[in-house]
Amino acid sequence: MRISRNIALTPLVGWALFMTQSVVAAGSSVPVEQEQVRLNVVFNNLPYKAGLQTGWGFACLIDSLDKVVLFDTVGNGDILLSNMQRLGLDAQAVEAVVLSHIHGDHTGGLGTLLARNPDVTVYIPESFPASFQREVMQLGAAIETVSEPRQLLDRVHSTGEMNHGIKEQALIVDTPRGLILITGCAHPNVADIAHQAQTYMGKNIYLLMGGFHLAGRSGAEIRAIIKRLQALGVRKVAPSHCTGDNVIGLFRKAWKDDFVEGGLGAAIQVPR
Repeated sequence: MRISRNIALTPLVGWALFMTQSVVAAGSSVPVEQEQVRLNVVFNNLPYKAGLQTGWGFACLIDSLDKVVLFDTVGNGDILLSNMQRLGLDAQAVEAVVLSHIHGDHTGGLGTLLARNPDVTVYIPESFPASFQREVMQLGAAIETVSEPRQLLDRVHSTGEMNHGIKEQALIVDTPRGLILITGCAHPNVADIAHQAQTYMGKNIYLLMGGFHLAGRSGAEIRAIIKRLQALGVRKVAPSHCTGDNVIGLFRKAWKDDFVEGGLGAAIQVPR
């Protein structure tokens, strides 16, 4: 797979104040004065905040841990970096990149990011082709492959590469409130991913967000997955990307005040 080396040249826009959702209490929209894990949705096909450019894919920047982590790099790196600039987020501050799976709408912008900031470690599923790994290293980044569930950084873990369906890993952030689980597309089944994360960490999921890969699935399948996630005790959900608009509506109805907006530009905070 070729990695684009185009560098985003869009100048910094003069506004950086963005919406923040606090998920400390159900339905709360008022930030609390304590340290937070900040989850910034910097790319999505689902719009939320005006003034940003949507595109097919999903990326989330976590900028409040010991290291700044970018989960997935989407298919258009120029748009990714432009959205980050508009949100007041610095691409050169990224220290770790976690890629969920090999599809271009989740990996294609990596070359653009590395052209701007090569001093990162990229965590990829072990199944990624050797040619992809060589090209990333040629661009100056370090590579670590992930097979089994394991810790990547302080409070940051991977579910490990899940091998049914498209091979994929999801990102776990450990917080006092419970786990934050971020999925790229959830090809291996979002409920199975949630179960694996909880089994590995021994804690419940406080927030599940990202693409759930449920567009086009039957109503019975979707209802079964919602019931499984509720039975697992998933407290809050923020579905987007490949979940499907109608399915997102079903999640909104099922979680009520514990539904969190997860479209492009959403900034979600969880106590750390």
